[in-house]
Amino acid sequence: MDERRDTQHRFSGGAIAWAFFLSFCGSVGLAIVYTLGGQVQLEGALLFLSLGGLAIGLVLWSHWLMPQGPDLEDRALLPWDQRDEEQAERAFAAGMSEIARRKFLGRLLGAAVAAFGFTLLFPIRSLGSRPGSALYKTAWRRGARAVTPDGAPVRADGLVDNAFLTVFPEGKTDQADSQVVLIKVPAGAFKTLPGREDWSPERIVGFSKICTHAGCPVGLYQAQTADLYCPCHQSVFYVPDGAVPTSGPATRPLPQLPLAIDAEGFVVAQSDFHEPVGPAFWRLGRRP
Repeated sequence: MDERRDTQHRFSGGAIAWAFFLSFCGSVGLAIVYTLGGQVQLEGALLFLSLGGLAIGLVLWSHWLMPQGPDLEDRALLPWDQRDEEQAERAFAAGMSEIARRKFLGRLLGAAVAAFGFTLLFPIRSLGSRPGSALYKTAWRRGARAVTPDGAPVRADGLVDNAFLTVFPEGKTDQADSQVVLIKVPAGAFKTLPGREDWSPERIVGFSKICTHAGCPVGLYQAQTADLYCPCHQSVFYVPDGAVPTSGPATRPLPQLPLAIDAEGFVVAQSDFHEPVGPAFWRLGRRP
């Protein structure tokens, strides 16, 4: 009976050890595949192996190695017998081997859990590199000419009332975060905000084309109401008051670009935007 029980314990210990070992291998494999560039189906299979091995090993441990109980033994005074002493020694020796076996399994369990915990750190890498100060800057610089998407510079005298153009800084027409809507507002239709008195020469104003809600392009302008529309989620920005949102989910005005007119009559930027463009983001610390 003791031999049969010992055989069962060796079998159960081996099964549990294999389960934890496979879980460990699955976690290590998942880390390697992810580091090499990833493959979704293979990553899913390895994740299944990692979690499945842990689950199977813990279930088998609870069924085969943990006391099942209840165990009751009557306490009675029995005469001393040499056979009882030998049986007690054998039981003690078997218990010691069981303790050693469980210590080994415990180490395997720790290795499997540690390997899986390590793989949980890898998705952080998918967030990409830290943006640093990139979210605070665009390609606009002092003196940069405003050009159309095909690269043609915009002359101030070529704009009529309610003209509406999408422009970029010269040489940077591939910079999506630098898109600006250029509008020539009718006389008396624009209220200059404090500190921006020289930002709209000859009634030409420029606002970021990136919606402050979800980053969609604000591509529609209704001259009759002086409203800019974002077609994605129907945010509406009222140009005469500094492109403040009047409807829709956006809560922040479109950033205004300080404009000027150079000696040749072309529309240029005085500087970059004075605030980040696009949707709001969580900022830690001060602006870099």
